[in-house]
Amino acid sequence: MKRFLKEAEVFDANEVLHNIAEISQFHRIQGSKELVEAAEYIKKELRIWGINAEILEEIYDGKKHYLTLKSPIAWDLIHGEVEIGGKKLTTTISPLLVMAHSPSGETEAEVVYVGSEEDWKKVDGKIVLVDREWKEAYEKANKSGATGFIAFREGTGKALPYIGLFLTKKDLKWARIPAVTISEEDAKKIIGKLRNGENVKARIKVEAEIRDRQVLPILYVEIGKPPFILFTAHLCHPKPGANDNASGSAMLIELAKILSKAYDESFHFGFAFLWIPEHFGTQAFIEKYADLSKYYTVINLDMVGGSEDRGGSTIMVVRTPLSRFSLVSGLLEYFIKEANSGGEGFSPEPLPLLKVRSYSYTMGSDHDIFNFFGVPSVMPITWPDRFYHSSEDSIEKISKASLEVIGKAVLATALALAKAEKEELQRFARGYAMKYLGEISIERETETTEKLVMRGLARDSKFLGIKSGYNFKTHPWLKWEKKGMISLRFIRELNEEAYKKFKELTKERTFMIHLHELIMLGEILPEEEAFTALQEEYGMINREKLKKAVEILETLEVISIL
Repeated sequence: MKRFLKEAEVFDANEVLHNIAEISQFHRIQGSKELVEAAEYIKKELRIWGINAEILEEIYDGKKHYLTLKSPIAWDLIHGEVEIGGKKLTTTISPLLVMAHSPSGETEAEVVYVGSEEDWKKVDGKIVLVDREWKEAYEKANKSGATGFIAFREGTGKALPYIGLFLTKKDLKWARIPAVTISEEDAKKIIGKLRNGENVKARIKVEAEIRDRQVLPILYVEIGKPPFILFTAHLCHPKPGANDNASGSAMLIELAKILSKAYDESFHFGFAFLWIPEHFGTQAFIEKYADLSKYYTVINLDMVGGSEDRGGSTIMVVRTPLSRFSLVSGLLEYFIKEANSGGEGFSPEPLPLLKVRSYSYTMGSDHDIFNFFGVPSVMPITWPDRFYHSSEDSIEKISKASLEVIGKAVLATALALAKAEKEELQRFARGYAMKYLGEISIERETETTEKLVMRGLARDSKFLGIKSGYNFKTHPWLKWEKKGMISLRFIRELNEEAYKKFKELTKERTFMIHLHELIMLGEILPEEEAFTALQEEYGMINREKLKKAVEILETLEVISIL
């Protein structure tokens, strides 16, 4: 297998850096014209290399649904200003000063920091300062008589945070006040003054254009014949957004260039490439355009340029969920390990150059949606990133070393799947299954896991022409009726009371991961086996809360119990 990593040395991280710098110039907010311009830039770059890319045009209008998600409004920032604590900030410094989708408006008033529920009684005629649950707080500020809204985020230091409101047309009935951000450092100074009994005044001015509609761009390329290995990256996010996610979008350009030249008719797979606005674009693509039977697997590139030294990042391989087990996770892990070797060690075997770790399936990007619809999807990502969702996510923080390790590993994975001999792939499939099961069996039982691993290998075998794994007769516990991302906003659209109950259940981020995976497992297994598999995959789970969430989803007809 190592020979495919040798072939992958054509990957050029300098080209990726160039395109990161270019894409970073666009303020790529969902619903904005600059998001469309960024897609047009990539389309032109691809055509220079003879790659025929197509932009599939859906719409942002604040009303249209794509599966479980309602599109935000069409919105463009014109200008914003904040004067507070003796300091004046404008959007010429950073467009992140204005919260994405904020209405226009101008106000000058005293600032009230809302640190508890009791503080909401004091906000009438004032400017609200908030540090969490910004979307809900923004709605409450509007309905409580506040004249302006200032948000900050813990852990961002001197940087301005990226906070999006994702307002819909319906929200515009109550969303009236301008919303801006300040740095954590400035916010802490203001809070200190307020706690000392001082009055702090602020002036806010936001100029934004809200239109009836804007293009939701879905940029798609196919190279060769199906079945395809599909590579995805979300193109949206604010300027600069270098790591998140100009890095993944730029890496996709380089991979498309290389694989378009490398492809020939003898390959087991063709290659497809998809640049989308995160989640909304993926759900629109699946609902409107995708023939999912054409795709063997998805490799999602999100934040692939994080720096270990500057950003505190580790290269993570987020595996496919157990319900969608595939050897593609193992191939990516293997090639990342090999591409990351080179440090001089005590033994003849080289040390890793960068921190790398593989993880059980976790949510948070476009790989989720494909997994929901049955296509095994894996994600390499650099995480954490101390510049994440902030004005400091700029090109100089990008790690060329991370780009090289991930880029070469992803390319080698694609080449191995497309060109390796059947005997090699069969041997690798057996070895990875043993490794995966061995890791789990150190801590937990694997009886149900083994069945699902074999089922995943049987699917791999169908695409790869190998003999591995076996299928079993499924006995589904449930049917996922309204398939797609299950978010609090989605639940609230369906029923306000259900939303309140659901919100209480979902305070821990891991809960939503477990819930989505439980539903995927429930499409294959009886109830008790689905819970057993989930526990084998993740260890500790909250079975009682998960059952309550399933009951709510059944009541809302998101799922049906069979």
